[in-house]
Amino acid sequence: MSEDFAADVASVAALSEPVRRQLYSYVVSQAEPVNREQAAAAVGVAHHVAKFNLDRLVADGLLDVEYRRPPGRGGPGAGRPAKLYRRADREISVTLPERRYDLASRVMAETITIAVRDRLAVDEALRRAATAIGRRLGQTPDDLDGMPPVEAVNTVLARNGYEPHCVADRTLLANCPFHSLAKDYTQLVCGMNLDLITGLLDELGPGDRCARLDPGPGRCCVTIDAA
Repeated sequence: MSEDFAADVASVAALSEPVRRQLYSYVVSQAEPVNREQAAAAVGVAHHVAKFNLDRLVADGLLDVEYRRPPGRGGPGAGRPAKLYRRADREISVTLPERRYDLASRVMAETITIAVRDRLAVDEALRRAATAIGRRLGQTPDDLDGMPPVEAVNTVLARNGYEPHCVADRTLLANCPFHSLAKDYTQLVCGMNLDLITGLLDELGPGDRCARLDPGPGRCCVTIDAA
């Protein structure tokens, strides 16, 4: 399970509490940020109950906070700015098994950009886009510094939903994060997976490892093997 997935599950689970869910629904339905008094009145709970649950929603990444004085009030005697709540910018999606259709969308958008810009056939543009994005996946995480290459690759794969595990000298990927797409567009998505993982290996992997197409039941079509 990736860290992002665990955090998303915790955030969604916060909405299982009925009062918290009602407060969240009220806040996100408003055109402007709201204070706890407004939220408490709308849901019909005490101010301290609203404050506790709104702050929990902030801690769980579902709401953001801003501070603002009411219109027309300013200067030294205006008092402290009011604490206001609004929907967080963070996007949360939970799927079981974990899927990463957002990553597939990025690859496709990059493919279209490259195909138009460089006047390439779509299949060549897709190879370049997937490989480039695979490299980028290995460039951003600072916590990979000093990590052994195989472990670093597996860490990035896990964060992106592939569920890697090692069997002898092979790395098998127990989950395809693009499963629904792969069912309908098998050749295209398997090729995209291969190029994406190849790009990641180019960035982080040891020189004696390579990605191969090796479909098997119940897992991703790509394995990582000794070169």
